Parts: sequence; structure tokens; C-alpha cells
Amino acid sequence: SHSSYRFPQYHFTHMDLVSIIMPAYNSGRFIEQSIRSVLSQTYTEWELLIVDDCSTDDTEAIVTAYQDARIHYQRNEHNMGAALSRNKAIQAAKGKYIAFLDADDKWLPTKLEKQVGFMQNNNIPMSYTAYYIQHPTHTDFCIHQCPTTQNYYQLTKWNRIGCLTVMYDREQIGTIQIPHIDKRNDYALWLTILRKGYTAHGIQEPLAIYRSHNGVSKGNKLAFLKYHYQMFHHILGYNNIIALLLTIRNTIYYLIFHLIDTK
Repeated sequence: SHSSYRFPQYHFTHMDLVSIIMPAYNSGRFIEQSIRSVLSQTYTEWELLIVDDCSTDDTEAIVTAYQDARIHYQRNEHNMGAALSRNKAIQAAKGKYIAFLDADDKWLPTKLEKQVGFMQNNNIPMSYTAYYIQHPTHTDFCIHQCPTTQNYYQLTKWNRIGCLTVMYDREQIGTIQIPHIDKRNDYALWLTILRKGYTAHGIQEPLAIYRSHNGVSKGNKLAFLKYHYQMFHHILGYNNIIALLLTIRNTIYYLIFHLIDTK
């Protein structure tokens, strides 16, 4: 039924600026690959806003060595965390489209071209794509498939949208700041957007590479529950009982999708 969402027939009709939001903290090992993946985009109308959250490694030296005027670097005066660093970049962004890329992930060369074309051709306010997962111990990549669409209700079940693949149209949605919580702030942002009544649309082709750090991001299971509860209760404003029920449902879906993804 979604045969209209196929590639590569989508071509952008005009070159709208894409603002790429990249928080960085001690990212010296990987950030060069991330920047190069942006520089190699077939779609050239972008700006890369890197906010360095007080790195103590060579992140600054690596970034400032690039002489491309589209790359903007700023360093926080004190450590603010990923959410506030992203907000700082969003505030400075000039683009019609806002996209996200973490300093250890990468894009495939046609990512922006296909995604901008997809959004322009279908008048889509927010989109995301499938992506590859690169494990530190495996040589082969596995694919994280993405749903064709996600509305607010579907997304409350579980976050199946990869931050490194998201792009939204700021002219339609507005400049939305990422809610300030220690974890799950990207998930909270997608929910905040879709709660306004928008539907996000997925591109089934993997257009990015997520670098998995041996399960570190999954962290402690109790912390996982705590952050989801905080998100539903403090950020989205549900009462204690509803927030707890949503967290439990979230955990069940996490287990289901995690089993699917790791097969």
C-alpha cells in the first residue's frame, strides 16, 4: 500500500538548507568518520553544528582542522549533557530541516538527498530511515528495520526511530527544544512532536550506520525503567499510575523488538 515510498525516484526539487545537530563529548576516536560522512553527502546544502560538551581529548583539534565554512564548532563553558548541547545547536540552526547525527555514527552518501526528496515530494513534516548497526565485535552489520509510519500512540509503545536518521521540517513543526532529562531525551522529542498530531514517515532503506558500544547504551535495566517513567511523568505530564503503566508496556515492547533486532 506504500508503493509510492520507493527509491530512487525521489529527487529534491530545490536545495533547502539542512541543519545537522551533533553533540560531541570525548569523540576523538570517531568524530572524523562522522564528519567525513557528512562531507561525502551528494546533497550539499547543509550546515553541521557541532557542540563540544567540554571534551578532554582531541575532539576540538580534529573538528577545527576542517576548513569547510559549513562546519560550525562551539564549545560549552561547562558540561551540559547531550540534550542541552543539542538545544544549543538547534537554537543556532538556520535550516528549514533539522537533522541529527551523533559524533560516533555515520551517514551513507545519499542519505540527505533521498530524505529531503522524500519529504518534499510527499509533504512530510518528519521522517526517519532504517539503519545499519555496527557492533564492535562483529564484522558484519545488521539492519534495524523501521516502521512505515509512526503516530504518537504507536510511538508511546516503544521508540523504533533512530536518532541518527531523523529529519523534521522546522517550517511545519517549529523550533522544538529537546526536553531536559539525562536519558531518552531524543525519544521525548519525537513524542513531543507527534503529540501535536503529526505522523512521522519511514524510509525502508538503511541510510545510516549506528555504532553500538557493546550494550553500554542499554545500561542498567532499573535505570532504563526510571528514565522512561521520568519521561512519561515529568516531560509528557502523565500521572503516576499512567506513567507507570506506559513504562511497563514500553518494557514489554522493548523486549519484543530487542529479540527481533538481535536475531
